Amino acid sequence: MSLNELTIKILLTTTVIWLIACTPVQPWERGNFAKPQMALDPYPLQSALRAHNYGSREAAAGGNAAQGGGCGCY
Repeated sequence: MSLNELTIKILLTTTVIWLIACTPVQPWERGNFAKPQMALDPYPLQSALRAHNYGSREAAAGGNAAQGGGCGCY
């Protein structure tokens, strides 16, 4: 099997899997995707606060702005 044949088989397999994955979601199934467990970030407010603290401690503003201590500890 040459490299060209292998590449074609991989692309064909990937395309078939990609097309199979494109199925419509029925209205009664949409509730499963709205659960908190399905969120990308389950605690968005806590993550925003930690990001703010980290940015201020690491002086992430750049330039000559004097922010934070630079240790990065919480």
